[in-house]
Amino acid sequence: MSLDEPQGHIGFTLNGDQVSVPAPSTARLSEVLREAAGATDVKVGCNAGDCGACTVLVDGAPVCACVTAAGQVQGRTVETQSGLVAGDEIAKRLARSFQRHQAAQCGICTPGMMVAAVALLRSGAALDEARVADALGGVLCRCTGYRKIIAAVLDASEAEPVTEGGVGARIERLDGWPKVSGTERFGDDVAPSDALTVAVIRSPFHRAGFVFGDLDAYRKDTGLDLILTARDVPGDNLFGVIPGFIDQPVFAVDEARHKGEAVAAVVGPAALLAELPPFPVTWEERPATLTPEGAGQADLLHTTRAGNVMCRGYVARGDAAGAMAKAAHRVSGDFSTGFIEHGYIEPEAASARRVGDRIEVSCCTQAPFMNRDGLAGILGLKPEDVRIIPTATGGGFGSKLDLSAQPFVALAAWSLNRPVRMAYTRTESIATTTKRHPSAVHMEIGADATGRIVAAQFDGVFNTGAYSSWGPTVANRVPIHASGPYLTPNYEAKSVGIHTNTVSCGAFRGFGVPQSAVAQEQLYDMLADRLGIDRLELRRINALKNGAPTVTGQVFETGMGIDACFDALKPAWDRALAEAAAHNATVSTTRRGVGVAGGWYGCGNTSMSNPSTIRAGVTPAGEIVLHQGAVDIGQGSNTVISQIFATALGVPVGQITLVGADTDVTPDAGKTSASRQTFITGNAARLAGEALRAQILRLGNVGDGASILLGAGGIDLVEDGMTRRIALPESDGYALEVLETYDPPTLPLDANGQGAPYAVFGTTAQMVELEVDMELGTVRLLKFTAAHDVGRAINPLLVEGQIEGGIAQGIGLALMEEFIPGRTENLHDYLIPTIGDVPEIASIILESGDQHGPYGAKGLGEHCLIPTAPAVLNAIAHASGVRIHHLPATPDKLRAAILAKGLE
Repeated sequence: MSLDEPQGHIGFTLNGDQVSVPAPSTARLSEVLREAAGATDVKVGCNAGDCGACTVLVDGAPVCACVTAAGQVQGRTVETQSGLVAGDEIAKRLARSFQRHQAAQCGICTPGMMVAAVALLRSGAALDEARVADALGGVLCRCTGYRKIIAAVLDASEAEPVTEGGVGARIERLDGWPKVSGTERFGDDVAPSDALTVAVIRSPFHRAGFVFGDLDAYRKDTGLDLILTARDVPGDNLFGVIPGFIDQPVFAVDEARHKGEAVAAVVGPAALLAELPPFPVTWEERPATLTPEGAGQADLLHTTRAGNVMCRGYVARGDAAGAMAKAAHRVSGDFSTGFIEHGYIEPEAASARRVGDRIEVSCCTQAPFMNRDGLAGILGLKPEDVRIIPTATGGGFGSKLDLSAQPFVALAAWSLNRPVRMAYTRTESIATTTKRHPSAVHMEIGADATGRIVAAQFDGVFNTGAYSSWGPTVANRVPIHASGPYLTPNYEAKSVGIHTNTVSCGAFRGFGVPQSAVAQEQLYDMLADRLGIDRLELRRINALKNGAPTVTGQVFETGMGIDACFDALKPAWDRALAEAAAHNATVSTTRRGVGVAGGWYGCGNTSMSNPSTIRAGVTPAGEIVLHQGAVDIGQGSNTVISQIFATALGVPVGQITLVGADTDVTPDAGKTSASRQTFITGNAARLAGEALRAQILRLGNVGDGASILLGAGGIDLVEDGMTRRIALPESDGYALEVLETYDPPTLPLDANGQGAPYAVFGTTAQMVELEVDMELGTVRLLKFTAAHDVGRAINPLLVEGQIEGGIAQGIGLALMEEFIPGRTENLHDYLIPTIGDVPEIASIILESGDQHGPYGAKGLGEHCLIPTAPAVLNAIAHASGVRIHHLPATPDKLRAAILAKGLE
């Protein structure tokens, strides 16, 4: 250590500047850089060296700052993303390439990816995909599927991104530069420097009674500013997302219903919280039920729900039992999936401050207005007295729809009238936030002698955990989708959500449809084998077409594009089958297989009102401002909604000023989930653009074909070669303003599930080529080909990014991911795909149009994931001769199945 540094300080060069910061030498470098040096572009995703988001360069070498002691950089040079992009030409080129390829989606992993990539590019080594993957292999990404990141590193050049274009243009992300330059601010980045910290006391048992000791004495003895329990909640000690199912307490009372449930919170300076003695609570562990088996006879988690049944779903059409009995061919099976963790790289984080009689909460969220209303109920306030200011959100995939840290910081800030912050640890995030529902499915499908489906019966049991969250949505959506995108004249599907003593299960990309597809699509392969029909052809002849009824009786005259998706795969399918046969004829230890699966997804809420509202205005100076409240969690809504609005208004997208989500200044654009934003908020943006255009053209008394030109201090209208400047009214606000809402046309379902639950279905077909090592049970993915009917691709580059990211998550579901309560609560025990796990992905974008979507566009986010896992499972069966019914298909399961069938 340098003798020039003050006692207790560490001196080093940070992004070219000499700094000296107060810190113990054993502190985490990531914490010192963020909290003492202000380098919040260094992200913390795990504090265990698992995710790589905190990667920095120390004397030019990449290291994980979260497992590097601060004392190790004394007298050395540290470089972070923001410093590199500001001052290093290689990093500047890389940043432009990331924009050009849209290699940053949510952006939370981008600092680690770019810093590691700069080290590689500086080395001067010859680049290929393998070398890039090796250099970036220590950094996890949950959004992109890695393919755009690899492409961006290989293409780091002086070329500029595409910055301008309306509907159909492959423009860069409008919010992308902060992500690639290190200036983006996520949930924990905006916390005030003087904020107190909240820590939550949680149950160590799956079910336990508890009694507190003397909390007042504990607070006084420790110097804590505040202790919170259920008695300190001024409003309702409950939250949730669906009326009738608001059942989760902020703090448990008398009994904790799952491991990690909050019972109390302590508030004080972070240093004090780190040294606290044990909290005064006595636990009484009680018998717990962790799976639906036996839950019907167990103690009730909620006294009004007999048999621990949360709710049921049901769809019936025709005579499924009768048609099944007469079917020429029948196949059936039992299939199951486990808990799946969302695995976003940004743990939940929030900060709050009281402003008079209002509370303001900054947080990473997918649903600001739902957060607002939930907090209002907890605090006993009117909704308008709660302001939610969304930060950048480092991945969500459904889990950040629910409240997490927000109630704790809001209660503390309200009580103390001081700023308060909280960031979940990785263990806290995984252990306590919602999961994909575990499923146990029995399904049977019948066909006639020619292979046409005559009947299907589905029975699905879903573990919804201790509280409801989005469980009712899953229970109601699954029976609608469990037929797959196929004509099924006789159909019966039942689903049930069961309460257990596990963490709540909620929304996760697909709302239960991926689980049902694992069963249905594998059975289609089994049926094709039984019939001796090509597996792709079986799907093609049964594909739903325009004019044919779905299992709810809904008929689409346009936009049902699944047949085109299957047709688009045919050339790749034929090639891959031929190559697999040639490989398997000469190699015995590794067997090659090809799998296919179809998928569909109804965009938006099921059979209920689902509006989005967009506000836009023109200032007296001629500036056009778009208030866009659809939270962009990486999927690209900021860009897509702006492109739609710009096209409708008739101006370049670069001339629009975007105001992002904030419940005080943007109207409610609904939650970012269910593949609804492009379709629903996009329509609201189209209506707003059209309405504002009409106002502007009326002011100039010109026709619909006139052009709008924005100039200094005003607006010019050009018609028939003549230009006229329009006078905008003087105003303290907007000279012109519009507010437009779109709510998709749907109809309720009757007792048999018949009706019109969605205005739009997106469709997809994916195929995968892979190899199975018959001696080890390992799977090597070779290539995906994915055909997606998106109606109209508003931004094809964003479409590709969604497809690739969805496939990566589907790979995890198929091959490696399973959350085990109490065990896999970190990112080295819970595995998600790395850059080396995702192979080449060829995206085929189909545009069938849609009568309801903006310019014919449909939503996309969920669809990308749905067919991936069953396609992989079907390819494994094709390669190895064994079928995995219970996910994930890990090497030990696959090897055991191979041995059991005698296929060594």
